[in-house]
Amino acid sequence: MLKNLVKNLKPSSTLLINETSRRLEAQGKKIYKFGFGQSPFKVPENIVKELKDNAHQNKYLPMQGLSELRNAIAKYTSEKKNYDYKSDNVIIGPGSKELMFLLHVIFDGEIILPAPSWVSYAPQAILGRNKIQILQTIRENNWFPTASEIEEIILKDQKKNYLLFLNSPNNPSGQICDNLEEIASIAKKYNLIILSDEIYSELCFEGVYQSISNFCPEKTIISTGLSKWCGAGGWRLGYFLVPDSLIEIKNMINVLASETFSAVSAPIQYAAIKAYENDHSNYINKSRKILSVVGNYVYENLKSNKVLINKPQGGFYLMPEFLNKRFNSSSEMCDSILNDTGVALLPGSDFGFDKKQMIARLSFTDFNGQKFMDGIKDNEKIDYDKINEFAPKVVEGVDKLKKWSESI
Repeated sequence: MLKNLVKNLKPSSTLLINETSRRLEAQGKKIYKFGFGQSPFKVPENIVKELKDNAHQNKYLPMQGLSELRNAIAKYTSEKKNYDYKSDNVIIGPGSKELMFLLHVIFDGEIILPAPSWVSYAPQAILGRNKIQILQTIRENNWFPTASEIEEIILKDQKKNYLLFLNSPNNPSGQICDNLEEIASIAKKYNLIILSDEIYSELCFEGVYQSISNFCPEKTIISTGLSKWCGAGGWRLGYFLVPDSLIEIKNMINVLASETFSAVSAPIQYAAIKAYENDHSNYINKSRKILSVVGNYVYENLKSNKVLINKPQGGFYLMPEFLNKRFNSSSEMCDSILNDTGVALLPGSDFGFDKKQMIARLSFTDFNGQKFMDGIKDNEKIDYDKINEFAPKVVEGVDKLKKWSESI
């Protein structure tokens, strides 16, 4: 009854951990939701108002997306990237996840996935019937691949088409790729296509965000959306920016879109125009500041001679590695942590690591972002007392996790 292609697939672990946490809470258990990653902040009020004002919009919109929204996104991105994107380069989808799936379906070649990588990349590649090349990375290189490692894969068979997924700031590591220029040189040399997943790009903690598209825009498909910077994960609005040089890919995604989701919700598309036309720098800066401070608090209080961990650089994740030999797999370890402490984490094996590597993903967003925002002034320094006041479950959960790590 079921195709062999799908028999071994499981529900997305990021969504599953959210359901598990809810079930345990319903049973009366106190759970620290460090497993599911979503923005703790509310959608900016002016965008919410625009959604309400456009609730009457009930017509099917163009399958590539509302022209006014695509114009706003193209202008916004062109200014940030210093590259001339037109509205025709933009494809609006019901979350960037769906657009990635369609890309996997149409692409004919091999998918290069640096480990760690987001949990849905590999299953989507399997559904797209593409071979996956998992490229293991190391902590010292911020968990990103080197140019020579990518080149080594391509040189095994230069006749194939290759698509590299690059996610920076990264889910699950919270790290930023700092060798973009050398990776871009490989893309140009071997006609490598890059899917640059920039969903966390507005949440880069230090400096101006740099994209691989700054070095090879003609080879780069940019993927992003509202979910992370705008607190609108449930709105399901993402988009691709596809350069003119990859017009065949853009046109075929449109064909598949017409046969699958038809068009994204009209009220949400109209509301999203304000997300890119209005100035939300204060909202973004406050979000970034809070996430940076909370992330650094977790990092400083969890790192030890029993827990290896890199300082967070963007987004809302950390990736601790627990130095122990008590468990057979990272999944078994995370189950033990949840049962012993109530702290929900995701195992590193879900992100492409060997199951015997005791790595987990930790999302430090179990707090009320609106209360945190309202409770601090624009230029106020956020100290421990503020973190304890507005993110008490993060403080308590980290303490439990630290004590657990010291006991193993």
